[in-house]
This record gives sequence, structure tokens and C-alpha cells, in this order.
Amino acid sequence: MTFYRFAWTVVYMLCRVLFRVRVIGAEKVPATGAYIVAPAHRSILDTPFASFITRRRVRFMAKRELFESRMGEWLFTKLGGIPVERGSATARSALKAVQAALADGEPAAVFPEGTRRHGPVVDELFDGAAYLAVKLGVPLVPVGVGGSEQILSSGKVVPKLHRVVVVVGDPIYPPAGASTRRRGDLQALTKELQDALQPLFDEALKQAGQT
Repeated sequence: MTFYRFAWTVVYMLCRVLFRVRVIGAEKVPATGAYIVAPAHRSILDTPFASFITRRRVRFMAKRELFESRMGEWLFTKLGGIPVERGSATARSALKAVQAALADGEPAAVFPEGTRRHGPVVDELFDGAAYLAVKLGVPLVPVGVGGSEQILSSGKVVPKLHRVVVVVGDPIYPPAGASTRRRGDLQALTKELQDALQPLFDEALKQAGQT
């Protein structure tokens, strides 16, 4: 068993006990090849919760400070972390790092809302996830995570116990002929993702007992 598989199992079992984590629709996740996990984002815990949709390692962006020590670099690299600097000036380099992981055939998580938001409404999405999907011809997998904001929302440091439900939607494939050079193509795919993501988030919140 690889270190990632071992860590995934330990964290999953712990979350099952503490948060009664349940994943709905995991059978929709592609079994092979690269894809973009695109969750609604309400908590720093959304990354591990969203990773429960598959036993494959999901690459994710993490602040570079986590990689500064030798132990941190080893641990977060093994877990699939991609170190990125803070600030909007590095957004392009972050996308390039995720693009490289996808090009190698690995799944990667991209939060299309850009940062942690608040409340039940999926905010306007950025085009980054759609750009990568069109650029590499890989599907977007929309994911709603319900309950994470109640456990540890932005600005909080002490977690609370709350049920978590993760709902997976059907993969969204970029249309044939779509181009990253045509903004309209990216906007259309982003709109399709948003239209899919909101009902999944609604269902996740409902199943987690938030509505």
C-alpha cells in the first residue's frame, strides 16, 4: 500500500467517525485518466473531503509555506500538494503547475470560485478550471460539499462536529472544437459548470442537514 493510500484510508476513517462523511455519486468519477475536481468552496477542509470521491491521488494547490521544512515538503508532496505563492501575480504559475499534473494523467482539484466563500449560493466562477479542461481536453467533475462550513469556516480556528456529505455530478466534457483563445468558449463551459454545481451543492447541504 502506498503512503498516499494509507494516509487516505486513515483520514477517511477518522472523518467517518467524527463527521459521518458520506459520498454520493462516486461511481460517476472517471476510473482512469486526468480530470478536474471542481468543488464549491466553503472551508479549508474541502480539499480532503473532495478527495474522498476517489482512491486515486488528487493533486491540489497549497501555500508554499507548508513546504518550507523538509518534513512538510515530503509530506505534502506525497499527499499531492502543489506549492504556490500567495498573491494574484502567481495565479498563472499555479495554473501551469496544475496543468503539468493533468498532462501527466493525474486528477487535480481546482476551486472554480477562486477562494473560500460563504453561504448556500455558488458565487460567480472564474474561467481557470474551464481553461484547463479545454486546453487539455479533460472533463470537469463538479462536486458539492455540504457541512464543511459548519465545521471550520473562514476565520475560525476551532472545528466543530457536523455531518459532511459530498455529492458528485456527471463529468462535463469540453465540446469538440472549443479553444482557449475564444473567451466565449471558456465562458460557456464555466456557465455549464456553474449550472451543474449549484444543485449538487444544494443537495449536499440538504443531506448534511443544513437546510
